[in-house]
Amino acid sequence: MKIIFLGTGGGRFVVFKQIRATGGIWIEVDNKNILIDPGPSSLLRILKSRRKLNPLKIEYIFITHRHLDHCADVNTVIEARTEGGFKKGCNLYIPKDGIEDDPVVLKYLRGFLNRIDIMEEGKKYEISERCYAETPKRLKHSVECYGLNFYYDGKKVLSIVSDTEYFDEISKYYNGENVILNVVTFKKTDLKHLSFEDIKEYVKNHKPEKLIITHFGMSMIKEKPWELAEEFSKIYNVNMIAARDGMEIDINGAG
Repeated sequence: MKIIFLGTGGGRFVVFKQIRATGGIWIEVDNKNILIDPGPSSLLRILKSRRKLNPLKIEYIFITHRHLDHCADVNTVIEARTEGGFKKGCNLYIPKDGIEDDPVVLKYLRGFLNRIDIMEEGKKYEISERCYAETPKRLKHSVECYGLNFYYDGKKVLSIVSDTEYFDEISKYYNGENVILNVVTFKKTDLKHLSFEDIKEYVKNHKPEKLIITHFGMSMIKEKPWELAEEFSKIYNVNMIAARDGMEIDINGAG
């Protein structure tokens, strides 16, 4: 399994100024291509990726929630993937409020897709014969939002925790061998986002092989997340990695 970070920015000011890119996450497994949260300029980041990526090869799109930094480019990506509907394909997975209430996916594009599946707690989504994803628990955000677990040969190889305030059950439901956490703020705030301080509580209950932090807001960027990750790894005996725009990571034992 290969993971490519098409962007590592989060929070309105980072997004609007594109201090860091916001193209989402690209995953390759069993010759299947998955795009998660195509935020602003996702298509551009795909086309300009260091290793050539082809939007025509996207087979699955997951939208964890309807906020613009996670879905602003979804319509552009669908149009590109299907060549304006002339090459129908791709499955879309999205929370109910992103497709029904003030939808983020335009109606004329929906017929271009193979299928649209509503994400719900406890639901599974087949990727290949050996791989599937699941949304085990709704996260605590200002809109309907889910994290993702990816299983390969029955092993929970990857967990992705999207935007949420911290709650103890995160480490119970999202405890893959490798974990990606969206860490927007450095210190705790009233915003429903994970802070860097929250990670200390998370690793008390689960220490993955790789703990990757991404989706940085301004307060995290100012604190230099690569330095924070290095220090955290030493103190808490965990392999923390601060994601960079364009970074590619291999997950051993999957794909």
